[in-house]
Amino acid sequence: MATGRQGINSSTSGFADLKYRLLFVLLAIIVFRIGTYIPVPGLNPIRLQELFNSQQNNIVGLFNMFSGGALMRFSIFALGIMPYISASIIVQLLSVLSPALSELRKEGESGQRKINKYTRYGTVILSAFQAVGVSKMLVAHGIAIAPGFSFYFTTTLTLVAGTMFLMWLGEQVTERGIGNGISMIIFAGIVAGLPSAFGRTLEQVREGQLQVIVLLLVLVAIVGVVAFVVYVERAQRRITINYARRMQAGKVYAAQSTHLPLKINMAGVIPPIFASSLILFPATIAQWFGGSKGMEWLSTFSVALQQGQPLHMLLFSAGIIFFCFFYTALVFNPKETADNLKKSGAFIPGIRPGEQTARYVDNVMTRLTLAGAIYVTLVCLLPEFLILAWNVPFYFGGTSLLIIVVVVMDFMAQVQAHVMSYQYESLLKKANLRNGSGFNR
Repeated sequence: MATGRQGINSSTSGFADLKYRLLFVLLAIIVFRIGTYIPVPGLNPIRLQELFNSQQNNIVGLFNMFSGGALMRFSIFALGIMPYISASIIVQLLSVLSPALSELRKEGESGQRKINKYTRYGTVILSAFQAVGVSKMLVAHGIAIAPGFSFYFTTTLTLVAGTMFLMWLGEQVTERGIGNGISMIIFAGIVAGLPSAFGRTLEQVREGQLQVIVLLLVLVAIVGVVAFVVYVERAQRRITINYARRMQAGKVYAAQSTHLPLKINMAGVIPPIFASSLILFPATIAQWFGGSKGMEWLSTFSVALQQGQPLHMLLFSAGIIFFCFFYTALVFNPKETADNLKKSGAFIPGIRPGEQTARYVDNVMTRLTLAGAIYVTLVCLLPEFLILAWNVPFYFGGTSLLIIVVVVMDFMAQVQAHVMSYQYESLLKKANLRNGSGFNR
């Protein structure tokens, strides 16, 4: 039957597109992982290994985790995607403060393209600044084989090009693959470090530095955190929505009742990533320039920003809470939601449509965001306590676990959405053909 064949062809083409997107994501991750092993030229690998072995448990170790080990090997992707994230933070903050950028946000796709262009310019500036700082640090520690202008120029150009390539790769994954490309790159970097983290932990157990009972407690904590994250990420606050009896296109529709779902953590993994980026940038700069004459105070500042220090915990917590509210305000507008409900003839029981509905939704969203911010902060502070208590590698910490779990959940949800959309289109075409021309035998 022609109808059946067309339905099968539609479904087959849909799954072929899904297969293409999954393969694209896989190839992008492979390219990223290959790039983390291509070293920047002109370095002494032995001195480089000694440097990072002595600093793997401080802020440099966290930076190395986000770069997927590229910083430790000092590859072309050593700066990772963090300069792009820092530039995104700056541009988004300016878009709230600057009327010109605010107008661009309202222009739709064309305005977003201009904002993306400014973000790319900011990425080049920040990555160049960081690359110069990294080059100076390498020369100061005697890691550069032939220090001089050519070394500074080559290293800076290589690192900036690596960051810009990762930014482009992330955009391609978002457009041609599945999921958010930047989150997928960070996810791939963290997951790539898990085997070595498990190996180091087992080595600590073998050498007696970590008790077996402590290891079991850590594993229980990991399982508990994963279950807690999944539970909270799936949790919703459902606001009852009623539709009055209405007439549309000559048909009378009876009164209906549904709900408006609001997530507790609408910002996802953005707050901890943004907060980490905001702390990593000044911390790494302070660490790299702290050894210079007249800049010794930067070393003290760098130590204060290391994992487990009170200042780091305070700034990290404040950054997570701020970005939870900031990003939620960017992606969810209560006034716009209230206007859409009013236009569709819907209302919240006991609340007048319009301004009162907007205030009610805003109050509910504020309480939910506060609860979500506290939840994300508690989960992300877990590595601080694990490191202080048992010297556990912070791959097992809350930030990395939160990123892994949330990215996997988002990825699976988008795969399911693709599959459902193809199945729906196939069924819709079958129904239209049956209602229109019947079966062709």
